[in-house]
Formats: sequence, structure tokens, C-alpha cells
Amino acid sequence: MRRFTWFNATSLTLGFAFLYIPMIILIIYSFNASKLVTVWAGFSTRWYGELLQNEAFLSAAWVTIKVAVASSTIATVLGTMAAYILIRGGRFWGRTLFSGMIYAPLVMPEVITGLSLLLLFIGIGLDRGILTIVLAHTTFSMCFVSVVVSSRLVNFDRSLEEAALDLGCSPFEAFRLVTLPIIAPAVISGWLLAFTLSLDDLVIASFTAGPSATTLPIKIFSSIRLGVSPEINALSTILIVIVTIGVITASLVSKRASLRMQADERAAVRN
Repeated sequence: MRRFTWFNATSLTLGFAFLYIPMIILIIYSFNASKLVTVWAGFSTRWYGELLQNEAFLSAAWVTIKVAVASSTIATVLGTMAAYILIRGGRFWGRTLFSGMIYAPLVMPEVITGLSLLLLFIGIGLDRGILTIVLAHTTFSMCFVSVVVSSRLVNFDRSLEEAALDLGCSPFEAFRLVTLPIIAPAVISGWLLAFTLSLDDLVIASFTAGPSATTLPIKIFSSIRLGVSPEINALSTILIVIVTIGVITASLVSKRASLRMQADERAAVRN
């Protein structure tokens, strides 16, 4: 077993410092009373109050949440179906093409994806707005869900499904009652990953968003071109807190689901 050396400790410390010190500085300066984000003038929550009164940021945040929830839900359903077909479908005509189309967005530059979707929407006469952003985000996030769920299905014990079929379940009932609860942690992880990718996306959304739908990353990017305001620091701090709470919650849910799955597997073995 490898020993935890001082070199490893130093590398780990520097790595975490590089990642998190900028976030800590941003959080501290979100409570700065000065309009200048680099000059400390005392503690104040002024910018949080002004942020809550900024209709442009609030509207963009609401659009972003709606798009993220809708696109991640659709991507999770389609990605889970695609993963199930790839793992359980065996060899079928067009499998290579199908898998290539599923995984292509993983390696495709976002600029190319956004431009191609823009040309598609223009070609079919679909006005750009929330619907086009949802379709675009579903397209590129579905492959990530498929990868996460596929990794769980590969190690899935199919004897559990066979036992359910022997007890009289139909294939759909076996999937709903046995397979889906066991792969639920992977499905939840895929949904969270798709949700995060949608919240973070700027490039694809900038191609597919219309004048009536502006997401939060687009609004922030447009604002910082004129200079970073303390309101953006406050907004970023709120996002960091929300993401932290979400990660902790997801970890607890996944751990509880894994423990429940292990208990079910042990019970099935005993029976």
C-alpha cells in the first residue's frame, strides 16, 4: 500500500487551493460595501438586496431553472432508454451508428453543436426561445446520462430480473420493480449532471436563445463585458451555496439508495 507522503499532501493542498481560493475570495467580496469589487470598504449585505430587486437577473435565473429542469428530465429519460438498448439490446442492425450518434456530443465542440442546431431551427422555421434551448440542452446532455447509466447496467446482476420474470412479472414490470430501483442512483446522478451542464452552458445557449429567452450565463457574460459588479459576486455566492447544498443532498440520497440496494440484494440471495 502506498504511503501518503509530504509530496502528495503538498500537491493535494495546492490543487484544492487553486480550485477553491478564488471562490472564497468571491464570497468574501460579495459582502463588500464598496462598488469597486477589488477595494474592501466594510461588511455589507447591500448587494444581495439590490440583486433581489434586479428584474433582469431574476428573469434570467427563472428561465435558466425552467430550461435546466425540463432538459435534464427529458435527457434522463432518453439517456436511460438509450443506455438500456445499448447494454441489453445485443447486436442489432445499426448499433454502431446508433452508439456513435449517442456519444458524438461528448467529443463534438460546443460551437459546432450550437451552430448546427441554430441552422436546424432556422431551416424548420422554429422561433428561438425557451423551447429551442431545451431541445439543444437535451441533445448534448443526453449522452452524459447514457454514459452514467450504462456504467451501472454493465455491472447489473441480471439474475434478479430473471427471478422477477420467473415469479410472473412482465418484462416491463421487472424493469419497473427491479431494474429501475437498483439503477436509481445512476439515474439520479445522470439527472444532476445534465442539470448542472444546462445551468453552466453558455455557448450552445447563445446560439439557440432568442430575444425572449435569456439564460443566466448569457446575462452574466453580457454584464461582465462592461465590468464586474458586486451584484454578480452576490449572485455567484448564491449559486455556490445552492450547488453545495445540492451536492451534499445528492450524496446522502445516493448513499441511502446504495445501502437499500445492498440490503435488497442480500435479502434476494437469502431467499
